[in-house]
Amino acid sequence: MATASGTAATSFAVLQSDREFEYTQRDFDQIRKRIYDRVGISLSPQKADMVYSRLARRLRLHRLTRFQDYLVLLDKGDETEWEAFTNALTTNLTSFFRESHHFPLLAEHLQARRGRPATIWCSAASTGEEPYSIAITAVEALASFEAPVSILASDVDTNVLRKGEAGVYSADKVERLGPDRLRRFFLKGSGEQAGMVRVRPELQRMITFRPVNLLSPAWPVRGPFDVIFCRNVMIYFDKETQAGILRRFAPLLQPDGLLFVGHSESLFHVSDTFRLRGKTVYERVSRGEPHAR
Repeated sequence: MATASGTAATSFAVLQSDREFEYTQRDFDQIRKRIYDRVGISLSPQKADMVYSRLARRLRLHRLTRFQDYLVLLDKGDETEWEAFTNALTTNLTSFFRESHHFPLLAEHLQARRGRPATIWCSAASTGEEPYSIAITAVEALASFEAPVSILASDVDTNVLRKGEAGVYSADKVERLGPDRLRRFFLKGSGEQAGMVRVRPELQRMITFRPVNLLSPAWPVRGPFDVIFCRNVMIYFDKETQAGILRRFAPLLQPDGLLFVGHSESLFHVSDTFRLRGKTVYERVSRGEPHAR
């Protein structure tokens, strides 16, 4: 559980009085609690400046002068504002084929299915680079745009999901993919769209984008999945929240399904549920099977 930072003596201190908006330690602590309760993100005490810069635009929009007034507005329960609040405080760092060692393993897993349909959940899709990398891998592994692979791409941030669904990126985002992949999987923009590329519709049809809050008591998803990607997400949650989410993944995976996580994430604290299969790739521990200690 996120806890308030600071002592009683400093809890009402103004954080840099020369700011445009009044912003106190108490405001920051209350924001930390709300984002934790909403989506499980545990903000460190060092994130006070980041929180101010990301939420200041919301105060300008509502013509407020104090963060305390914004919190009052938020607590009135307007879902649109809660969505904007969550979007503002969600970090979305991604790129095409990030942590590239995962994709040959994914290709092997799909090829081993010998043409049987496969379902994949990319549970932190951000602006779409990861699910499109998964789709490209599937097409290449199975040598067809008609590969029997369906991908669910979800994120808590609705803004980035809209960008991912649109599938439009600046050319510099894809330049490392190489000329062959660029020709096969992207359309080059011209005129007003010069310097931009768009994912080919054949690739887009493989993916469904949908908002999902991993902290929600019920996920609007249906398994079982052959693969779940949940990379570089757990680092924003405390251990208790991580364990709860990971244990909910397990029954959504096929018995031979794979869970891909980020390079700095390990699942040792849920070794009764998942065991290491490869570099940051895990598989389910079967019920009644001895697990690693």
